[in-house]
Amino acid sequence: MDISKVVVFRAGNEEYGVPIENVISIEKLEDINVIPNMPYYMKGVVMVRGELIPTLDTNNILYKQETTITENIKLIVIQSDELSVALIVEDAKEIIDIRQEQLKSISVGAFQATKYFVAVASIESRLITIIDPNQFISSLEGISLVKDEIISHQL
Repeated sequence: MDISKVVVFRAGNEEYGVPIENVISIEKLEDINVIPNMPYYMKGVVMVRGELIPTLDTNNILYKQETTITENIKLIVIQSDELSVALIVEDAKEIIDIRQEQLKSISVGAFQATKYFVAVASIESRLITIIDPNQFISSLEGISLVKDEIISHQL
């Protein structure tokens, strides 16, 4: 695992990081266009740089709770092998460097529901859980429906 820079964001009371190479942009939350009959975690789509991007509620995915919309809410647009998505997060606060010796593997890796948690970075008094965007997106129930719907709206 070779992680050097991550974008840190908050979900629930925890801090998470996504490798910078998977991050396209960090955006203010604007109007989300709702698409009916999508999975519970998908709030709709947003237009980013001329592309329709599915918008996923990170709190809903991780904690089964709706994100309360405040002025600190941001969208982190990430690219996975499958598609680009915008994650609704509670404050994308910083980009940090992580040294290899600061990373600890997660012993709950055998737990299938959280296989996208690849490590925890221990930095001073902080613990930042590192998320693999490819595994995160592919683990979502109904993601193929989301991909099909986005493709049909772009035609």
